[in-house]
Amino acid sequence: MEQGTCDIGLIGLAVMGQNLVLNMNDHGFKVAVFNRTTAKVDDFLNNEAKGTAIVGAHSIEELVKHLKRPRRVMLLVKAGEVTDKTIDQVVPYLEKGDIMIDGGNSLFTDTNRRTRALGEKGILFIGTGVSGGEEGARFGPSIMPGGRPEAWPHVKPIFQAIAAKVEDGTPCCDWVGENGAGHYVKMVHNGIEYGDIQLICEAYQLLKDGLGLSADELAAIFSEWNKGELDSYLIEISAAIFAKKDEDGTPLLDKILDTAGQKGTGKWTAISALDLGMPVTLIGESVFARCLSALKQERVQAAKVLRGPQKTLTVADKKEFIEEVRRALYCSKIISYAQGYMLLREAAKENGWNLNMGGIALMWRGGCIIRSVFLGNIKAAYDKNSKLPNLLLDDFFFGVVNKYQPSWRKAIVHAIEIGVPTPAFTAALAFYDGYRTERLPANLLQAQRDFFGAHTYERVDKPRGEFFHTNWTGRGGRVHSSTYNA
Repeated sequence: MEQGTCDIGLIGLAVMGQNLVLNMNDHGFKVAVFNRTTAKVDDFLNNEAKGTAIVGAHSIEELVKHLKRPRRVMLLVKAGEVTDKTIDQVVPYLEKGDIMIDGGNSLFTDTNRRTRALGEKGILFIGTGVSGGEEGARFGPSIMPGGRPEAWPHVKPIFQAIAAKVEDGTPCCDWVGENGAGHYVKMVHNGIEYGDIQLICEAYQLLKDGLGLSADELAAIFSEWNKGELDSYLIEISAAIFAKKDEDGTPLLDKILDTAGQKGTGKWTAISALDLGMPVTLIGESVFARCLSALKQERVQAAKVLRGPQKTLTVADKKEFIEEVRRALYCSKIISYAQGYMLLREAAKENGWNLNMGGIALMWRGGCIIRSVFLGNIKAAYDKNSKLPNLLLDDFFFGVVNKYQPSWRKAIVHAIEIGVPTPAFTAALAFYDGYRTERLPANLLQAQRDFFGAHTYERVDKPRGEFFHTNWTGRGGRVHSSTYNA
């Protein structure tokens, strides 16, 4: 049996795994493959991989024997327990200096743990985000690797060869940082994806219910939008979805049940934002909007008894309203990315990661689900100022929101008038207004906390870090609660 000639081994031949393997093969890398259900290995070799240099294995031991040293084994299996079990099955066949790569959607804390545990055995672990769906995996995904830096030179040639490329040929893949940094960046990518999708859905419902537009009209509008500032993969596929007809010639979209599924990465992003005290409100609302959509039966009942306004608008200028919705979508998108980058910045501080913010925008520029022209503007902002505290403080972005915010407000007012829910549009505007407000009503909030719980407060006429307690009723004591920040 031929041994030790393969560049990398891959375990897990679902669609993503198969397509990544074919992509690696296209770029001249010799790949060995294994799947828990071994019949899938034979099926793959006899069909999709027929005529390629891909090598099949019917056991993990056999897979590892096919690999050059240092051995590189990539897992594309279900996140969580399945990943842990697969790692445990592979480790006995590896030796010090070998590399294991988890390409699934793992929670970054699991990646932190695995990097440490495998490091103690001398095995170099990489947790990498892979985005782009089936097509991306086949023809060029966005790849976000993190883990043990010593492993990077051994996988860099493979990953950068198979990754998507931007216009100048730069690969949408670079080293992100230690431990779970790669999976964290992928998690935030997915959270932003939830936000982008929700914003597009709100624009769709506002145009459909507000103006009574047909699917064909919506397809034309979204195709037009995709030629300008909103040029992106998600706008492009939305236009194609509107245009798709069912077998009876009616729009297929109208036949699809309005209950959303989710795999958890949006929820993880929202939980991490709460843990780090970052107001990532739009992604949170996007997760909750999916949860609300799942309450279909309750909504059907509620629709019979809960009243709302008339669903159609009387607008003088249809074209103007469509432009207001476009601008609202664009401004809200800016807020979503600003919040996502706030979270990345805080997580980097918390975990000691040195994240390259402009580099992350470049990695997302091609191959992945949120790829868009807009990410080029984010990269430019961080190229100008790598320490930029918030995207909204970059002149390009504050220039856009300052110019478009009257339209953004009008679109939301229209939504309220006709009773169309726009939780993400509204959350984005509320954040914008909160962020630009020099004095928020949290002074009253702190007074209330001190009144009922002696939680203390700071004063505007005293240095930061000095805390005061008031005996508000004359009956309270001098003792106050200890201060802490949740």
